[in-house]
Amino acid sequence: MTDAPILVVGAGQCGLKAVETLRASGYDGDLVFIGAEPHAPYQRPPLSKAFLKGEMTRDRLMLKPDRFFQEQRIETRFGEAVATIAPDRHQVTLAGGDRLAYSKLLLATGTRARRIPLEGADLAGVFHLRDLADVEWIAANLDPSMRLAIVGAGYIGLEVAAALRVAGYEVTVLEGAERILRRVVCPEISAFFDGLHRDHGVDIRTSTLPVRIVGAERVEAVELADGTSLACDAVLLAVGAEPVTDLAGAARIACDNGILVDTACRTSAPDVFAAGDCAAFPSARYGRTIRLESVQNAIDQGKAAAQAMLGTPVAYDPLPWFWSDQYHVKLQIVGLSEGHSEAVIDGVPSDSGFSVTYLKNGAPIAVDAVNQPRAHMLARRSLAAPVDETAMAAKTA
Repeated sequence: MTDAPILVVGAGQCGLKAVETLRASGYDGDLVFIGAEPHAPYQRPPLSKAFLKGEMTRDRLMLKPDRFFQEQRIETRFGEAVATIAPDRHQVTLAGGDRLAYSKLLLATGTRARRIPLEGADLAGVFHLRDLADVEWIAANLDPSMRLAIVGAGYIGLEVAAALRVAGYEVTVLEGAERILRRVVCPEISAFFDGLHRDHGVDIRTSTLPVRIVGAERVEAVELADGTSLACDAVLLAVGAEPVTDLAGAARIACDNGILVDTACRTSAPDVFAAGDCAAFPSARYGRTIRLESVQNAIDQGKAAAQAMLGTPVAYDPLPWFWSDQYHVKLQIVGLSEGHSEAVIDGVPSDSGFSVTYLKNGAPIAVDAVNQPRAHMLARRSLAAPVDETAMAAKTA
């Protein structure tokens, strides 16, 4: 199958970086770029930030003009989903019935909004925010006179709360945990952002679970576990994302909270690679298999996958970094704080700037910086060396 094209499935930032790298690295063979959405690749982070607030145009959201794909001789099949993969035949079948052979296949299928079994979730006015179509739905169907309930106080839920509160919406955030952002930041960061949203008029309700959404045909209220009811006109379900592994799983490619790959992005199937939000990979830095949902990882791992497909693999073990914009505040995160034993605060928590360093066995493993870009950049440099778990353990023995 060496004369068959390389196929890249998933037209997001990861897939785009892969096709760019293939051409930039001298690959001159046929290259097919497939995406289920009808659009060329676009930036996803602004969907819940600048684009949602109307501060970014649709054109600016797009990552490449159409002519780029023509000039680079990349065959695009946007708006076409892959139905099945046959690794033994080196072939994929599209939903429309077309069969495409491949020499190498990259799965960059990303994530989708997690669905929860909540009665009434199919009512008009209930929505998720994951892609461009979701934001366009908001623009066409919602207006600031409406009361919005947001289920989930993670980054997406809080970024949407900030954007729509500034636009004039009445916003209530419902979070089942005892504090917002509980899975990703320390209590001090949670408390700061809780206060920030309350100061802007958002009703934050923690330790609060929805049991059903009610309405005749359209949302009228959310009934809560404590027996009370929250009147609202629209509901955003923002309870996280899950990796899109259906194709890989159906093809018997190993999956476990993502498509399992090695440090060269290779899956359990010959000539099939995976990268980006959908890929779970071994990290020597953290001593476990991890899966990252970030622009940085999508771009860097897309490049690494392209290099591996060309026979020049480089072990992929990144230092993760992320960011979130809420009102006038930028939270920048470097490293993974999971498993930390201590959190050290530098400065007084306020929007003028402070940071938190997470320690494990006395050594820093992650830093959260609030309105402190310099602290973030210093942390990215200082944490760049791989984490040495053995040395860290010995240090405290």
